[in-house]
Amino acid sequence: MNKVKPFIVFGILALFIITVKGALYTVSEVEQVIITQFGKPVGEPVTEAGLNIKVPFIQDVNVIDKRILEWDGAPSDMPTKDKLYISVDLFARWRITEPLQYFLRLRDERSAQSRLDDILGSETRNAIAKHELIEIIRTTKNRTPLRDDSLLDTERDIKMGNLVPIQKGRKLVEEEIFSAAAEKIRVFGIELLDIRFKRINYNASVRPKIYDRMISERRQIAERYLSEGKGEAARIRGNRVRDLNKIQSEAYRKVEEIRGLADAKAANIYARAYNQNPQAVSLYEFTRTMQSYRSILSRETTLILSTDSDLFKFLKQIDTEIESKQSPNNP
Repeated sequence: MNKVKPFIVFGILALFIITVKGALYTVSEVEQVIITQFGKPVGEPVTEAGLNIKVPFIQDVNVIDKRILEWDGAPSDMPTKDKLYISVDLFARWRITEPLQYFLRLRDERSAQSRLDDILGSETRNAIAKHELIEIIRTTKNRTPLRDDSLLDTERDIKMGNLVPIQKGRKLVEEEIFSAAAEKIRVFGIELLDIRFKRINYNASVRPKIYDRMISERRQIAERYLSEGKGEAARIRGNRVRDLNKIQSEAYRKVEEIRGLADAKAANIYARAYNQNPQAVSLYEFTRTMQSYRSILSRETTLILSTDSDLFKFLKQIDTEIESKQSPNNP
């Protein structure tokens, strides 16, 4: 009998420890607790950190996170207002503000993530469908584009490189999604804190076509610069030929003027030299006639002259002298 008592005492002590352990629970600073009895919540949620008591064995502790939680949606293809399919990747931040409502409607975080997928995905699709692509990818409507100083004035006049005007921009589209989704999520005891586009890209099927179009546009711009460069080169070459012809014509004119002045001076000198006396005039007349003979006469030349021609005068004198030398009466 004495041996049985220690076992009874030990059993009672163990039962007491188990009961006390089952009745006590702690709540940390990042947690909030819902106490359920046979699966139904009892009492108010415990949101303050510390040690608390519950009915052991029949009541359970359901821990709910108090921290800011993350939702990261999978990329989804959706059409824009201008019928372009884009892949949208979204993320959001949320927290549980009404733990009892959250517990009754969702129970756990997995269910909450699934419901966020449905609501945020639906609202994102609606917002994307109501706006054109430029409204989604542009951040603000007051953005000033960077401009290259090498752009010509004509390109500035046609507003080359200007951004397409928008009405809202990506920030306002995000606010629209946030406002619409926050109202629907609040009924689950969840507060939506923020929502942002992580990545926006073209659909994989149309991406090669977009790249080809971008390459084509760049090539058109390059061809335009090449054609303008070729035109400028042709203009420069034309100016060079024109300037060269102008220089050559002016040089030729100056040469001819100098040559004319030189000939005039030479003629003046000759005239003064040969007009000093009758013998000089006769010498000049003779030398000039001899020069003309060399220019107009050759071995095969047949020349018909009148007897009173000045050109025949010296030829006649030559014949007269030859005959006089061949005459037998010539001593």
